[in-house]
Parts: sequence; structure tokens; C-alpha cells
Amino acid sequence: METLKKPALRNSNSKSRLARTFQKVINLRSARKIASSNGVGICVLTSSQHKLPHHGSSNGDYSKAKQKAVLEALLAKVFASVTSIKAAYAELQMAQHPYNSEAIQASDQAVVEELRTLSELKRKFSKRELDLSPQVTLMLAEIQEQQSLMRTYEITIKKLQSGAEEKDSDIALLHKQLQDCTAFNRSLEKKLNASGPLSMFDDIQFTKLNPGHFVQVLHFSLRSARGFVKMMVREMELAKWDLRAAAESIEPGAVFAKESHRCFAFESFVCKTMLEGFNSHDFGLSKDSLTKRLDPEQYFNAFKNLKSAHPKSFLDQNPNSCFAKFTRTKYLNLVHAKMECSFFGNLNQRKLVTSGGFSDTTFFTAFAEMARRFWLLHCLGFSMHEQVSIFQVKKDCGFSEVYMENVSDESLLSGEINVANADIRVGFTVVPGFKIGSTVIQSQVYLSPVITPPVSR
Repeated sequence: METLKKPALRNSNSKSRLARTFQKVINLRSARKIASSNGVGICVLTSSQHKLPHHGSSNGDYSKAKQKAVLEALLAKVFASVTSIKAAYAELQMAQHPYNSEAIQASDQAVVEELRTLSELKRKFSKRELDLSPQVTLMLAEIQEQQSLMRTYEITIKKLQSGAEEKDSDIALLHKQLQDCTAFNRSLEKKLNASGPLSMFDDIQFTKLNPGHFVQVLHFSLRSARGFVKMMVREMELAKWDLRAAAESIEPGAVFAKESHRCFAFESFVCKTMLEGFNSHDFGLSKDSLTKRLDPEQYFNAFKNLKSAHPKSFLDQNPNSCFAKFTRTKYLNLVHAKMECSFFGNLNQRKLVTSGGFSDTTFFTAFAEMARRFWLLHCLGFSMHEQVSIFQVKKDCGFSEVYMENVSDESLLSGEINVANADIRVGFTVVPGFKIGSTVIQSQVYLSPVITPPVSR
């Protein structure tokens, strides 16, 4: 066989390392038996069976085809070993989480065996001692590569399954934490609604009542009112109401610094409706001015009996009580028939209330709790030793820090209004004020700018 010249060290860019490898493979003369690392033996023929003929012989074409087949078999074997190394390395990584010493040792051994096989191939290739059966080697290399790919896919599937299980575990843990937080919040809310801010009245004596106690219950009532307003606005949004038009119908001409401030108009409507008739000893439930008025201590006893009661349970047990009548009257005044129909699609709740019953819906339960708090405020107000009265601030009145409190500093000015030409006045009253003897409890107002045109000279 002719000996090919060794290629130059600095060859053209078109001759790659793989091309030089091809040239070396053509010079192979002998072959030896090679064992696969995956346990599958490779059948080879003896060197006498695979002596490559000289190029000058009549079998030159067969020699070239044989050289090409041997080269393809060699590359297939190399690629199969590389794929096996990748699969073994993937198994090695998989065995570390969770830690599995036996699997780690097995994977490490597989990597070492494949590296040893590649090293042996390189040595025999360099010394031209490589002898292969091309067809058998190609077949076995294909089998080995497919087996390695299957192992890699299985590992990938296991990783994905493990990741999915881990995510499911995290979701379950977060869901459990959410349930715990929800339960805890409900317990806090229950305590807060039942006796939290009113726990100070558990042991208080009637003779020790003062305006500070009234302020405490007032704040307790307003928290419930604002919670109900949020619920009502949310129902309006779900029913596709025009909140701007709704706020305009409640407080015509009001100027809001922000769109979110429209909630003050709805809060004004709720507080005005719930506190209407507050100055009357029976909260305006009776048109007869000669109805009997209780003495202050009787009002205080009524306050103590209702302060820790669940409103729905109390209403069911006392459907003919003054509080039940108050709840029905205020609900029908506050929740218009068109509003209820748009919220719930029917008037079943209204019909039930009109007939003397009480609904179990979340909406009505929230309303009943708010009604309970305002009724408690009225009972406590008439328990005071000094006369209690309510007052409203008229629109466009000047702001007074003695009688008023601004509900939002941002309502002072809108960014589009010139400060120099704006006169800050009361836009509307959000929460009425109270007088207990000589003590004044400030009303809460929303301030709006009134534009004053500059005086021309």
C-alpha cells in the first residue's frame, strides 16, 4: 500500500482536524478485538481477513470503500461513547439530589469505563492497530447510542417529575399557609367585630360613661361602614355601573382630586342614610312624637345586651325588636330596588326583608353588622348624662378645624387647578359631627377647590 504523506502543520482552513483524521484512518493495516463498555461484545475479523489491498491492484475501489466504512464505524463508536458519557454524567447529577452513594459510584464507574474505551481507541488508532467489522460496529454503536439517549430521556423525565412534585409540594404548603392566615384573620375579625374595641365596656359602670367612650364606638361604626362601602362599590363594578355618574348623582358638582376619591361620596350616602333620625330617641323609627322615651340607664343596658351579639342570630331570635325594625328600615332606604336587582339579578332579598325575614347572603350579613354598630352608637349616645345631637356641614362652607376634619389631604387641590385662584371649601360632608353637651366631635368633610376669577383692574 502506498504511504500517504503527512499533512503540513499549517494547512488551509478547509482542512479540519476531522479531515486529517480521515487520512490517518486510511493507513490502517491491522485490527484487534474491541469490547463495548455497555457490555455488548463487538465481533471483529482477523487481520488476515481484512488486509487492505494496494492501491495499484485491481481491488482499488474496494479498498477505498472499505476504508470509508472503517472510518464511519470508528466515528460511530466515538459518538456512541460520548453519548454514553453524557448519559452517565446526567445519572451522576441525578444521584446527588437526593444523595444516593450507590448510584453515584455506578455512574462514576460508567464514565471512567467510557473514557478508558476512548483512550484505547485513540491508542490503537495512533499505532494503526485498529481492526473493526464496520457493519457490526455500526449496528452496535447505534444500539449503544440509542440506549444512552433513552437513559438521558428517562433522567430528564425524572427531573421534570421531581420538579413538578416539588412545585406541587410548594403549592400545597402555600395553600395551607393561606388557609391558616385566612382562618387567623377571620378569628381576629370575629374578635374585633364581637368585642375587640368594645371590650372596654365589659366592666364599665353606667356612671363612668364619658364622650371618649362615644368616640370609641363611633370609630367602631365607621370601620364597618367603610367596609360595606367597599363591598357595595365592588358589586357596582361587577354590575358594570358608571361609578362617576353614580357619585355625581349623590354629590352633584363635587370635584375629586382622584378617581379613587369617589368612594367618599358613597361613604357620605351610607353614613347619611344610617344616621338619619339619630337625634330622635327611637332613631326616627316612629312617626309618633309621643312614643315613650327610655331613661339613660335603660339605653345603656340595651347597649350591653347587643354589643357582643351576632347580628343575624339576634335578628332571627328577635324579629319584632326595635333593632330588627331599624335594620329593615335602613336596608330598604339604603339599597334601592334597582341597585339590588342589578347586583343579584332579582329582588328576592328585598321581598324577604319586606316580609319580616332576614337574608343569609354575605351582602346582607355585612349590612346587618353595620346596622348593629350604628344602633349601638345610638344606644350609647342616649346613655350619656349630657344631651347628644348630630350636625351636618353645608356645602361650600369655609373649613374650620374646630368643627371639621379633612378626610384626605389630597382633596385640597387637584393638580390641574391654580393654587392662587382656588378657594378651599367644603365639597360635602362624609361623616356628620356630634355634640355631647359642650364637647364637639368633628365632622369629616371632603374639601374641594372653588375657583375665584381674578379681579380685573
